[in-house]
Amino acid sequence: MADQLVIEFDKALRTLFAPAPTTREVPGSKHPEAELSDDERTHASALMRINHVGEVCAQALYQGQAIACQNPDLRLALQQAASEETEHLAWTERRLVELRGRKSLLNPLWYLGALAIGIGAGKLGDPWSLGFLAETERQVEAHLDTHLSDLPGQDVKSRAIVEQMRSDEASHAATAVRLGARELPTAARMTMRLASRIMTRTAYYV
Repeated sequence: MADQLVIEFDKALRTLFAPAPTTREVPGSKHPEAELSDDERTHASALMRINHVGEVCAQALYQGQAIACQNPDLRLALQQAASEETEHLAWTERRLVELRGRKSLLNPLWYLGALAIGIGAGKLGDPWSLGFLAETERQVEAHLDTHLSDLPGQDVKSRAIVEQMRSDEASHAATAVRLGARELPTAARMTMRLASRIMTRTAYYV
């Protein structure tokens, strides 16, 4: 138990404070930097900060669900998805630097909240945990669609990252359904959308 706590604490520290690793090429890295006005750069940076927060939360959610999961095969699937989300974390972090932006000051709070939610979802059993995962990924995919509309058209580097992230999130949702995800009640889906709206509006500024 002590060893497991150390491992999980190390994961949290790496997510929050260490540069995230990536094995895939950063989408859009071969494109030249776009000419952006100060307002466009600020807006693009804020959107990428929201996406970075989303990836911090994804790490915590997957970690929490894996902690509570009793099925070894499902735990492995969650860990593999978390590994891919780590790449998203790296991509958004790098893009924030390029846009001269910053991470959310509330990242530790976002992480702890998402970790608690992930553990709670996992405690409900695998079908509900997978249902929560699938719905989360669907809502993230829709959220990324909105960002593709909101990002400056000439900011091809940010857009390439968001497009690849959207594709990956759709794949994660499909995997959850394939593994036996149960459809969440309407009230639960609406609550998740409300919580996401609060997070995104806060992370845009803080």
